Amino acid sequence: MITAIKTELLKIRTTRLLVGMLAAAAAWTAMVCIVESSRSGPGGLVPALTTEAGLRAVISSTGFATILAAVFGVTISSGEFRHNTATDTYIDEPNRFRVLAAKVIAAALVGLSFGLVGIAITTSVGLSFTIGNGYSVPFGADVIARYAAGAVIGAGLLAAVGAGLGSLIRSQLAAIIAIFAMAFGIEQIVGGVSRSVAVYMPFVSASTMAGGSSYSMPPLPVGLNPLPFAGVAALLVAIAWLISAVAAHTTTQRDIT
Repeated sequence: MITAIKTELLKIRTTRLLVGMLAAAAAWTAMVCIVESSRSGPGGLVPALTTEAGLRAVISSTGFATILAAVFGVTISSGEFRHNTATDTYIDEPNRFRVLAAKVIAAALVGLSFGLVGIAITTSVGLSFTIGNGYSVPFGADVIARYAAGAVIGAGLLAAVGAGLGSLIRSQLAAIIAIFAMAFGIEQIVGGVSRSVAVYMPFVSASTMAGGSSYSMPPLPVGLNPLPFAGVAALLVAIAWLISAVAAHTTTQRDIT
């Protein structure tokens, strides 16, 4: 199993996919945070950075990075079928369940970097605008560390979810569309209908780990009562396991060509 995980990590390191997607996550996150910070205060996009709600909104806007972590997970599993490399992979390791497990674990490990990039940018931008304008930071380093831990762990777990989904659907385009449809469509609709259900949705729950609020980007439903930190982590692990289990018992047993 260790060898299979190392093989998947080697594949990731020897392609430009990770660098490109991390760059996209960084650019997307930076743009959002700069716009939020420059338009904070009364009548702005977020409350004033002198308030906890305002600075929290900027620092917790790591949602786009975590969404791309899920997309990354999709690409490393569905890419085997898109580029017709699945045959070689399964010749090297005939146990398809082991291959899928290795991909999910590798995706989770590398997915952490998306959360790290996201929180590094949101924190840098938020604090730069706050301190640069002569404001006092409204909360301590412990709060920022908690948001950082949530962003990093959430990104890793969503990458694992994406890897399972990519193996289940196989079609890279369809799986990526499913990710964006869930994050920007289904979950937003569910949040508008039932906040009690929304907290169990993968992207909403991951955002709450990073301190997300109704002012964050993507925004969370107003008045959301999030699950405990450990509860969200357990939920995302369960979702990743469930999707991967279904893929292992259905998709991976089909012909690979």
